[in-house]
Amino acid sequence: MDIALDEARAAATRGEVPVGAVIVAPGGQVVAQAGNRTRELHDPTAHAEMLAIRAACAALGQERLTGHDLYVTLEPCPMCAAAISAARIARLYYGAADPKSGGVAVGARVFSHPQCHHAPEIYDGLSEAEAATLLRDFFAGRRPPMVRG
Repeated sequence: MDIALDEARAAATRGEVPVGAVIVAPGGQVVAQAGNRTRELHDPTAHAEMLAIRAACAALGQERLTGHDLYVTLEPCPMCAAAISAARIARLYYGAADPKSGGVAVGARVFSHPQCHHAPEIYDGLSEAEAATLLRDFFAGRRPPMVRG
């Protein structure tokens, strides 16, 4: 998760929402890592999870990541959850919950849907405080202060 947090910090430095993701092979080797790049690439699908999945599949020359683990700093959105399912990721570890746009524990709950072909094992709350602080600080710096009267 430390690598995912580093990717999230790097994303924030680029002006991207600070989310980072890492894919780890069954033997523990990091296969791919990425941070959000939606603004940089002008691509609404360039979420950290999507970029890491694409890079891992390209590096391994296959479309499935059976047995691999995905570490991500924020609960995946429905789009990313669907990609995680399609890639057959074995285990999903994530940090902060996303009550607004999550697709795992809230909202669409993609892995609970009857049409979901594969659901990974899910472990939430890893480095949750640090991941949530990165997000909170990022957005606080972009919103004007509230005026109370």
